[in-house]
Amino acid sequence: MSFLTKFSLKNVFAIFIISFLFILGGLFSFSKLKVDLLPNIEFPQLSIQVVYPGASPKDINEQVTGKLEDKLKGIEGLKKLQSSSYESISIINLEFPFNVELDSVEENVNSLIKEANLPENVQIDVNRFSFGTFPIFNISLFSEKNSNLQDLLNNEVIPELNKIQGINSISIGGLTEDLLQITVDKNKASQYGLTLNQIKDQINQKQFSFPAGSIKGTDVIIPIRVQEKVDVVNDLQNLILQSPFVPNSPAIKLSQIANIEEITSKAEITRFNLKDSLSMAVTKKQDANTVEVAGQVLKVLKKYEDQLDFAIGFDSAQGIEKSVNTLIKEGLLGALFASMAVLVFLRNFRATIIAIISIPLSLLVSSIFLYQLDISLNIMTLGGMAVAVGRVVDDSIVVIENIFRRVRKEKSNISNDLIQNSTKEILKAITSSTITTVVVFLPLGFVGGITGEFFLPFALTIVFSLLTSLIVAITLVPILAKFSFKKVPKEEKEGILQRTYEKLIHWALNRKAIIIGLSLLTLLGSGALVPRLGFTFIPNEEQKLLVATVQLPASTSLERTNDISLEVEKMFDSKPEIKEVTAGIGSRDFQTGVKRQNQANYFISLADDIKVTKFIKQLGKEMEDIVLAQEPKAKLGLQEQSTGGPPSNNNVNINLYSTDLVALQQAAKNVENFMIKQKDLKYVTNNFSEKQKQIVVDIDSEKASRLGISGYQLLATISDMTKPITVGTLELDGKNQSVQLSYDLQTDSIDELKNIQLFTSKGPIEVKEVAKITQIDEFTSIQKLDGKIFAQISAVIDSNDIRAVSTRVIEGVKNEVDIPDNVSFEGGGGSDDTVETFTQLGLAMIIAIGLVYLTMLITFGKARIPFIILSSLIFVPIGSLLGLYLANEPMSVSVMIGLLMLIGIVTTNAIVLVDRIGQNRDEKQMPIREALIEAGKTRLRPILMTAFATIAALIPLALTTSSGTLISKGLAITVIGGLTSSTLLTLILIPVIYELFFFKQQRKEQSKTNSMSI
Repeated sequence: MSFLTKFSLKNVFAIFIISFLFILGGLFSFSKLKVDLLPNIEFPQLSIQVVYPGASPKDINEQVTGKLEDKLKGIEGLKKLQSSSYESISIINLEFPFNVELDSVEENVNSLIKEANLPENVQIDVNRFSFGTFPIFNISLFSEKNSNLQDLLNNEVIPELNKIQGINSISIGGLTEDLLQITVDKNKASQYGLTLNQIKDQINQKQFSFPAGSIKGTDVIIPIRVQEKVDVVNDLQNLILQSPFVPNSPAIKLSQIANIEEITSKAEITRFNLKDSLSMAVTKKQDANTVEVAGQVLKVLKKYEDQLDFAIGFDSAQGIEKSVNTLIKEGLLGALFASMAVLVFLRNFRATIIAIISIPLSLLVSSIFLYQLDISLNIMTLGGMAVAVGRVVDDSIVVIENIFRRVRKEKSNISNDLIQNSTKEILKAITSSTITTVVVFLPLGFVGGITGEFFLPFALTIVFSLLTSLIVAITLVPILAKFSFKKVPKEEKEGILQRTYEKLIHWALNRKAIIIGLSLLTLLGSGALVPRLGFTFIPNEEQKLLVATVQLPASTSLERTNDISLEVEKMFDSKPEIKEVTAGIGSRDFQTGVKRQNQANYFISLADDIKVTKFIKQLGKEMEDIVLAQEPKAKLGLQEQSTGGPPSNNNVNINLYSTDLVALQQAAKNVENFMIKQKDLKYVTNNFSEKQKQIVVDIDSEKASRLGISGYQLLATISDMTKPITVGTLELDGKNQSVQLSYDLQTDSIDELKNIQLFTSKGPIEVKEVAKITQIDEFTSIQKLDGKIFAQISAVIDSNDIRAVSTRVIEGVKNEVDIPDNVSFEGGGGSDDTVETFTQLGLAMIIAIGLVYLTMLITFGKARIPFIILSSLIFVPIGSLLGLYLANEPMSVSVMIGLLMLIGIVTTNAIVLVDRIGQNRDEKQMPIREALIEAGKTRLRPILMTAFATIAALIPLALTTSSGTLISKGLAITVIGGLTSSTLLTLILIPVIYELFFFKQQRKEQSKTNSMSI
C-alpha cells in the first residue's frame, strides 16, 4: 500500500480536494441519518390477535386458539408458540430464529389461518414485532376555550397527523360516544310478545334501498331504486311494531313501549394529574426517524394551541435526544482527552494536530457508509464512534511519530523520500494491526439471536472508522507532515524513560522464569475475582419513568374501577417525588393489549434526583394500603418502564404445567408467595389469572325441539335481557347516529334468568322449562405454551449475579414449595439465554484469535511470530477483571464485547514492537537481544502514545453516570483495564517470549559474543 503514500505526495492538491469532499459528504450524511434510540431490528416474531365477541375464555380456547395451534405448530423453524385466551379475544405469539424469512412465514401463517375453520364472525389481525412498534408518545389532550376537542381531533388534527410521512398509527383514548338510546319497557314489550332482537330487525327493515330495473326512454335509460328510510327521530318514535310469534298481536308504535333519548358513553377514562383528558398514543413506521416524527407531531399540535392544550406523559424522542447528546458529549470529550495524551508525548502542537486529524475524518466517512446502509444514529452507532475515537488515532500516531523521529534524526532537510521511507517502515505494522482489529468483529456474525443483530451496527461503525483511519494515516498524514516538519529541533539524547526501560528489559531477559511466573500468578489472582463480579446480561439501570397497574376482580365495573383509581391518583398527586401521572382506566393492558374495564394503568414520571429502588417500595406499599382495603383480591403492579433494546435477561421464570386447572392455580400461588419473599427478586408476576363467576345455560335438546325452540333463539332472548343490542348507525335528523337498544330493567339474578319468557308457537314458556341453569367459577384466561396449559411466575432479579440468584430460586421452588404431583415444574429464564450468549461470544473470541493468527501469519510469513504476538492476549483479563471489580461492574454482554475488541487493540501494540524487531534482524542483521532492546526503545513512545490515547478517549465513557450505558461503562472499563495491563506486560513480556521462541539462536549469538569478548 506504499503506492498510496507515493501517489499522495505527488498529488497533494488532489488529496486535499478528495478529503474536503469526504468531509462535506460526511457532514451531509451525518445530518441525514435517522435518529433513534435503538437499532431498527425486526424481531422474528408474529402476533395473531383474534376477536370473537361474547365468547368465554374456554370457548375461545376450544373454538379459536386450539384450532390455530393445531395448524401453526407444524410451521418449519418455529421456536416457541405461546397463546392466551381471554374473554372475546385470543392472542397467539409465534417466535422464530433470526435467520428466518419472515415474509414467507407470514404468508404461510395467513394461509393456515384460512384453513383453521374458525367461527364466521371472528376478526383476525396478524402483526410483526420490532422496536419501531413501540409508541413514541403518550400525550394527554385538553380542550381550550370550550372547543369541542373530540371533533377537532377527528376532523382536523388526526387527518393532519396522518399526513406525516413516518406516522404508523394514531390512537385516541377516553373518547365519548354519542348514542341514541332506545330504552324498552320490559313488561310492556313482553305483553306484546316483542324482544329486543325483533325490534332491532323491524327497525332495520325500514332501512333499505335496492335497484329495481330501469325505464327506457327515447334518448336515456333511467334506473329505478326502491327505498324506505327512517330519517328523523320522530319517524323512529312512530315506527309500527308487531310480534312475529304472537298470532293476531296488536300493532303498536315504538314510542308506546320505549323511551328514545340521546346519551353519551365512555369505554375508557383517561386523566393527567387528576384532570380529565383525552389520551393520544403515536406509533411510527419501522424505518422512520423517531426524533423527526416526534418533532412534526408537536409542530402540528402547536398549530391548534388556541383550541387545545397538551401534556406529554411519555416521550421516547426526549430520551433519545438525551442519550444521543450524552454519547456525542462523551465522544467529543474522548477526542479531547486523546489529543491531550498525544500532545504530552510528542510535545509538538503541529504533530498533535496531524495525529488527531484522523478522528473527524474517520467518523465522518463512517457516517457516509452508515447512511448508504440505512443504519440510524442510535446508542450503538454512537457508542461505536465514541469507542473508536481512541483507536482511529493509533495509525496516525505511529506514522507521525515515526516521521517526526526520522526528521529529527536526519541531518538533511525533510523530503518526499524521507517521508515515504518513514511511512513504509511502519506500513506493514499499522496495516496488519488495523486489519487485525477489523477481523475480530467478523465472528459477531456467529453470535445468534438479538445480541448479534443488536451489536452489528456497533461493529460496522468501528470497522468503517478503522479502515478510514488507515487510509488517512498513509495518505493525508504524510502530506501534512511534509508541510509541518520543515523546521523541527534535532533529536535529543535518550530520555530517562528509554534508559529506564532499557535497564528493565536487560533485567527481565536475564530473569525470564521470574517474569513469566509473576505474570501467571497475577493472572490466576485476577481470575479469583470472577466469582465476585457476578454475571448478568445487561446491568440493571434505574429509570425515572414507572408503569403501574391496578387490576380489580374480573367482574368489576368501569365506574367502580374509576372510583378506586381516583383515590390512588390523589395519593400520587400528594407525592413531591412524582412530577406527572397519566392514568387510563379501562384502557389497554401494557402487556397483552387487551382492554379491561376492571384495570387502571399509569405512567408515573419521577423527579430526576429520586432513588428509584427505595421510592418504588414505599409507593407500592401505599398503593396496596389504598386498593386492598377496598378490594382484597385486587392485583397490583409497579415497576420501572422498560427502555427497549435487547432483552435484559435479568429475570427468572417458573413454568408449571397441568391439565388440572385448580391444582395449577394453587401451585402457581404457592410459587408466587415463595418468590415474593426472596430479597433478590422484584416485580413478581403470575400469569395464571383469577376465577370469576359464570352462569351456564345448558339446553335440554329434546324439550327444545318439541317446543320448536332453537339454541339461537334462546341465546338471542337471554342476550336481550342481559346486555344492550347495537342496532347500527342510522342517519337521523341529518346526522349519523349510533343506535342502541336495551331494557329498562336488567336481569340481575339466576332466578330472574330462569323466569325469562320465551315466545313459541304454543305460547310463552319460561327458560327453566327447556334449560338447566347453574353458576360455576371459570378462569378469566387460559395460557398455553407450545400447546400445553401452563402458569408462569416471573420476577426481575435485583442483583448483578443473575446466574447465582436464578439457580437459588429454582432450587428453592423445587425443594421448598408444595407442588402437587399432577403439576409438572420447569425453571429457567434469562440466565439460560445469558449463558448461551456468553458461550457464543466465547466462541466468537476463539474464532477471532484464529483470524488474527491467520492475518499475522500472512503478514509476517513465519509461524512463530503470531504466537509471540498473541501471547500478549493471555494477560488481558488481569486489568479488565481488576477494573470491573474496582468499578463494581458485573460480567455482561458489553464486557464480553469489550474483551472481543481487546483482541484487536492489544495485538496492535505487540505488532508494532515485533515488526521493529523483525526489521532489526532482517535488514540490519542485529543479534536477537540487541534487536529486542533497540526495538523496545524505538517503539516505546508510539506504543505508550497509542495506548494512552485509547485509554484517555474511553475515560468519559467509563465515568458516565447517565442512563443508557449499555455500550458505555462496562465496555469502556474492560478496554481501559485490559489495555493498561497488557501494554505494560507487552513491553516486558513480548521480548522475554521472543527470546524463548528463538532460544537456540539467541544462545549461539550469546556464546559468540562471550567468546569474542574473551
